[in-house]
Amino acid sequence: MAISTKLEMRQSQSLVMTPQLMQAIKLLQMSNLDLVSYVEAELERNPLLEKSDAADTAPENGAGSEAQAEQAPEASEAPSASGADEPGSGDWMQNDLETGSEAIASRMDTDLGNVFPDEPGVPASPDPAILKAGDSYKNISSGGASEDYNLEAFVADETSLGASLEEQMHLALEHPADKLIAGHLINSLDENGYLYADLGEAAEQLGVELERVEGVLAVLQTFEPAGVFARGLAECLKLQLIDKNRFDPAMEALIDNIELLAKRDLSALRKVCGVDEEDLVEMIAEIRALDPKPGSVFGSSLVQPVVPDVFVRPANDGTWAVELNSDTLPKVLVNQTYFAKVIKTARNETEKEYLTDSLQTANWLAKSLDQRAKTILKVSTEIVRQQDGFLTYGIAHLRPLNLKTVAEAIGMHESTVSRVTSNKFMATPRGIYELKYFFSSAISATVGGDAHSAESVRHRIKQMIDAEDPKAILSDDTIVKILKDDGVDIARRTVAKYREAMKIGSSVQRRREKNARL
Repeated sequence: MAISTKLEMRQSQSLVMTPQLMQAIKLLQMSNLDLVSYVEAELERNPLLEKSDAADTAPENGAGSEAQAEQAPEASEAPSASGADEPGSGDWMQNDLETGSEAIASRMDTDLGNVFPDEPGVPASPDPAILKAGDSYKNISSGGASEDYNLEAFVADETSLGASLEEQMHLALEHPADKLIAGHLINSLDENGYLYADLGEAAEQLGVELERVEGVLAVLQTFEPAGVFARGLAECLKLQLIDKNRFDPAMEALIDNIELLAKRDLSALRKVCGVDEEDLVEMIAEIRALDPKPGSVFGSSLVQPVVPDVFVRPANDGTWAVELNSDTLPKVLVNQTYFAKVIKTARNETEKEYLTDSLQTANWLAKSLDQRAKTILKVSTEIVRQQDGFLTYGIAHLRPLNLKTVAEAIGMHESTVSRVTSNKFMATPRGIYELKYFFSSAISATVGGDAHSAESVRHRIKQMIDAEDPKAILSDDTIVKILKDDGVDIARRTVAKYREAMKIGSSVQRRREKNARL
């Protein structure tokens, strides 16, 4: 077979991910906070974009300013004739202002204090004591506040854990070397107040004896909040008990064998601590009242409240009304007038190309935001239609639902539905839920009935365990039997998996714990 080169023309179709399409996909899965940040960045970058609220008032303000500019020359050229004819207009309102108070008072035939009384916010005359203060009086303006007045300077700053410990350190320690060691240990704390640094390495790094570092640490462990500078959970609880004067031999034995408490082996704990069942219950209650993370009360990260993207309310006809939260939807407009005005003054092709690209980007962003809102509303409406039983009767009637079912119902791809439900929340009469909450796997029924939602089955298991009699603890096999009698075909390992996911102990652990509370 001869090998030769030749030219061929072929026509084919392929899906190409353009940058704008990729950005539209990212917009779809953004949360409302991320979307607002993105739009704010675009407003700063693109001169043809503007907020809708600012755009509504801009033409009025602009028209007013132009009208004033047109009238200004006329007013300056033609003096007011009415002002010259009115009687008394030339008595004291003259072009040449007089600065002498006596001359003005003589023409007005009264004292200036009767005509221009002192305003409440303006001091008539400074106090001599204030004048002696020097610059402090200079900060007082006629309106009661100067231009440099900053209200935020009076807002209390949040105290961090390190700052609080440093204040206590300067009071508790005197020697500069001890303060240096204490500062190093304070900087080695984690956000929960635990010290995981090796004392030997710290002593070698600072060039001091290990005993001195341990002595400084002993002082630091007496600081507030109680439990800081602990090197483990057991030591943290020990320090807090010492601060409460409750660290007796029985408590010491309990802390040394805290792993038995984690296993809920109460009988072994009673033997180790040498106490009866009633005393052990009181000791466990004291342990639970302690703070395992004492440093977390300082400098906690800002918790952003959940803002729903969709509201669901009952309608008058018995259905559900679904509407978007307009506060979470950024509104932008494209300033076509400004583009038409500026494009005429472009000096070269580079400027024209920049303006054209900005116009295309602005139009694309406005359309993408509108399409995003419509898609969220469409998906949310279908979810509400599918989960009508949950909204009406509660979690026990939550239906199994997957992305494919919603995608087929609204004529979209599953990936689109998945992106829409990411980081989006729905406010319902039963609370605020993430859209992904309504999607759960199906558990088949025993006698050919409707499948059950995995979330509703988990809820039923939790209800059964919470209501169980301490003298008749339900085992996983018993829970399986009860559920199968109710028409839920579920395996024992599935019950155990759901129970562990809800952080519920086994039947043996629950029996020990509930019997100890009696």
